Amino acid sequence: MNPDLDALKPYPFEKLAALKADVTPPASLAHIPLTIGEPQHAPHAAALEALVAHQQEMARYPATHGMPELRQAIAAWASRRFGLAGLDPDAQVLPVNGTREALFAFVQAALDRSRPARVAVPNPFYQIYEGATLLAGGTPLYLDCRAEHGFRPDLDAVSADTWREVQIVFLCSPGNPTGAVTPLADFQRLIELADEFDFIIASDECYSELYLDEATPPPGLLQACAALGRHDYRRCLVFHSLSKRSNLPGLRSGFVAGDAALIAPFKRYRTYHGCAMSLPLQHASIAAWQDEQHVRANRNAYREKFAAVTETLAPVMDFPTPEASFYLWPAVPGGDDAAFTRALYAEEHVSVLPGSYMGRPAADGRNPGSGRVRLALVAELEATVEGARRLRRFIERQ
Repeated sequence: MNPDLDALKPYPFEKLAALKADVTPPASLAHIPLTIGEPQHAPHAAALEALVAHQQEMARYPATHGMPELRQAIAAWASRRFGLAGLDPDAQVLPVNGTREALFAFVQAALDRSRPARVAVPNPFYQIYEGATLLAGGTPLYLDCRAEHGFRPDLDAVSADTWREVQIVFLCSPGNPTGAVTPLADFQRLIELADEFDFIIASDECYSELYLDEATPPPGLLQACAALGRHDYRRCLVFHSLSKRSNLPGLRSGFVAGDAALIAPFKRYRTYHGCAMSLPLQHASIAAWQDEQHVRANRNAYREKFAAVTETLAPVMDFPTPEASFYLWPAVPGGDDAAFTRALYAEEHVSVLPGSYMGRPAADGRNPGSGRVRLALVAELEATVEGARRLRRFIERQ
């Protein structure tokens, strides 16, 4: 077997299961999981109808590049959403089976291990960035996201010598687990650095459509390119998904868009990879990308939950003001996130994810995820609010 497999770290949920393994929670309380970011709202109905209507097309092989109608729907959506002059649906768009698969695969296709191969990732982070890097023979460069910098990477803290070894930079905006939104100026600063040091920017924007202020949608990397007049989106790729936007995590549908010079070889890699999206799923995806009404309703449901949960927890927990995504990132009393998580489960039958499980120790030995927990507000309103009430009750007893 590939010896690089041994470099992979346990996934956060494996560690969480081990943490809770010998704990018996109160049977009188139903379990409330606030852990996995799996949307529980109703899936977009028109997408499900399209799946059924086109089920006979399971009898046909799909093309890696996807149907022209799907690429056109994606290009039209992205252009509207991010104010782009346009995206070439043939050269600058590639449908993929969700962002997770595409993020992982892109690193395998893009990293040149014949020279220094560092991949910069936000810290704490979505662990696929790290795993993809290790299995491609690269070395992760952890960019700490601390409160003093708005839970975003401090790009100017990286030396020129270090940037010269970087081949790919991952961004996640809105961020997982922090919910932080990358400003347009930060995207543009990173584009300047990419030009200077010749690296690729891979922006994971799968939470971009879940935001609390309807008048202020989070900006994106291609939007930053367009504002600079870079309509070729040179060195830039974005990754989007229907999982969160349309409550369709099981559809495994998303897209990669941006620099045609990166899309073409990635498409060639994927042709060998054998990961084309089935035709019924493509029809369902078209239906989802072409409708915004269900997405606005989705945002409204999350706003209601954020308002109720923040009202309940703000008196007893400190957390950044939510801007986007469906996560809350509070500090825990006492600072030991793993001990807090274990005790909360033991006493209130509520599961949360320790922040330290999503981060790595920095040069100073501190893990920027330590002392916080990630709350995924994905369940229906009543269960989510009940989880927040139990959390507050637990803290007030301490």
